[in-house]
This record gives sequence, structure tokens and C-alpha cells, in this order.
Amino acid sequence: MLGMAQYFIDWIMHNILPFFLLITPIVFFHELGHFLVARACGVKIETFSIGFGPTIVGWNDRRGTRWKISWIPLGGYVKFFGDLNAVSMPDRSNLDGLTSDEMQGAFPLKPLYQRALIVAAGPAANFVLAIVLLTGFLLAFGGTVAAPIISKVLPDSAASAAGFHTGDIVVSVDNHSIANFDQIRDFVWDRAGETLSIQVTRQGRPILLHVTPRLSSISILGERQQVGLLGIDGPVSAQQWTHVSYGLFGALAEASRETWSIVVTTLDYIWRIVTGGASASNLNGPIGVAKISAEVAAVSILSLLRLAAFISVSIGLVNLFPIPVLDGGHLLYYGCEALLGRPLGPRAQDVGFRLGIAVMLGLMLLATWNDLVRLNLF
Repeated sequence: MLGMAQYFIDWIMHNILPFFLLITPIVFFHELGHFLVARACGVKIETFSIGFGPTIVGWNDRRGTRWKISWIPLGGYVKFFGDLNAVSMPDRSNLDGLTSDEMQGAFPLKPLYQRALIVAAGPAANFVLAIVLLTGFLLAFGGTVAAPIISKVLPDSAASAAGFHTGDIVVSVDNHSIANFDQIRDFVWDRAGETLSIQVTRQGRPILLHVTPRLSSISILGERQQVGLLGIDGPVSAQQWTHVSYGLFGALAEASRETWSIVVTTLDYIWRIVTGGASASNLNGPIGVAKISAEVAAVSILSLLRLAAFISVSIGLVNLFPIPVLDGGHLLYYGCEALLGRPLGPRAQDVGFRLGIAVMLGLMLLATWNDLVRLNLF
């Protein structure tokens, strides 16, 4: 019995705790963005929750806001005065009966630009958090980059068939400039079956090659992933690796570039899923994120911080998608309101919210199914 209890405790410490350490600050900063801008706009805030469902612990501040941590750690919410629920649907039945003082603190009655700023502040906080984490990392440890030099071309690979040679220096992929070897991987992994135009320099001469990455199965943090590969290796000589030290502004610029790169790569992948150019099987749900968090935490806390920056950007970006119930859906409604000169009708908004919930549940089920398949449970 004691052995089972110890196993359970060890399992929680190894798998659940890193997930909490990763996701809780990200969710907190997202909701804090909404909270701070709402306070600045004079909105009364009823609840600030990390997680959903029953409360683990909670308290009230001097302004009457209920702060709480809940049992289901899959997000969080800030409930404003005048909202019906956690997804910020207006409480229309009670808005007409408010006093003049209450109307001053009701979110749905605030000017359009203030509501838009409050909603956009959550995703913005995620991007700021990622840049801060990456900036701190680069200031403390700098970075190591590999030159875009091919040290080996694997036999019978896509690169071999396309005419790549050992020693080739990759200059661009589909007219996107390449500064280091990792950028080649970023362009190629999600493009299995697509023909790419790659500019290389060979013995000082520019050469244009056309190559089609092949879909291959590789292990990433202990999980099998289907990705596109050329069949090339990067630099092995220490002289072809460069350690870069950063000052404050240099680290900030590089962190911003990395953040933007995550945004572009994620949007490109999602667009190709929608258009049929990539598989949705690599999407991770909560189980997958928890597993990756545990494996990254086992490497080092610093690695977990970099993963936190990546996930923070992803959460901020996903929340901007124009799906009702997400921040982007609210911004879509506000855009319609700006064009029409009035809010969308209650029925249109309610239908949109229901469709948004259905879409999000579908995506959650798909991502969770992927997680279970990776664990060989199906």
C-alpha cells in the first residue's frame, strides 16, 4: 500500500507538477492583462480565476474581486460586472436595471475601443511574457547558433536525389533567407511532399536546387512525430558553431524575433492543416503538453522556461483566432459593431457563442485523441 502511494506521489511530481509550473504563470499573465486594462478603464471585476470548476482556494480583495484557484487547470477567466458568465456574454436581462453608478463599472456598457483594448490585453500579455522570458534567458546565457552548412548528405535521401553536396551553404529556402541551420529545419518539417526551392553556395558559386522533403517518423522528447526531412546533417565542427552574447537591446531584439518566428511558423502550420497541406496529428492537447513539460523539466528548468515562452506565444495567438468564446471572437464582434454602428443582435451573438463552444470542444477532443494515440492507448 505504501509502495502504491509512493508511486502515485512520484507520478504527480514527475508529470503533473511540471505542467502546473508551466501553465499556471502563463494563464495568470494572460488574465492579468485583461484585469489591469479593465481596472484602468474603470470596469468592476467580479472574479479572477486560474482554472475552472470547484474552487481550491479563494479570497476577496478590498474592491470586492473574488480571486480563486480552481480544480481544472485548463485556462482561466476574468468575469467583469455586466457579464453573464466566464466567456463574457453580456447579461442583457440585468443591464437595463442598473443604476448610473453601476453602469459606470459595467463592461458591456463601456465604449467600443475600451472593450477592444481589454479583450486584446490578454493575448498581448502572453506575447510580452514570452519576450521577457526569452530576453532574460539570452541575457544570462547568450545563444549558440550553427552555421547553415551541410556536413553530411544521407544516401537515398531527398537531398541526395536533389543534388545536395557536403559543404553546401544554404542561403535561402523558398526565398526566405537562412541565417542558421535550425531555420532550415523550421521550414522543412511541416512541408513533406512540397517541392522547395533552396539556394545554396557551393565553392563560392550560387546554385538553385529543388527538393521535396519526405515524410519521416522521428522521436521528439520521447514521442514519435511525422515530419518532413531532407536527409542532411548540420555542422559537427566546433568552428562552425558560434556562441553569441547579448546586451539588453540585442537580447530584446532577438527575443522579439524568436517570438515573431513562433507566430509565423504556427500560423503557417495551421493554414496548411486547413488547406490539407499538413496533418492535424501533431496537435497536442493537455495530456501531450503535460508529458512534454515533464520531459523538458527533466532536462533542466531553463529548458522549461524556453518551453513556457513558446506555449505563451501559442496561447496568445490561439486566443486571437476569430472564434466566439475566444478573445479573437469578441474582437470579431467588436469589428462588426464598428462597421454596423451597433452591436450584433442578441440572437446572432448567442448562435456565434454556441458555435464557438462547439468548435473549441471539437478541437479539444481532436488534440486529446492525438495525445492518447501517442501514448498507444488506441
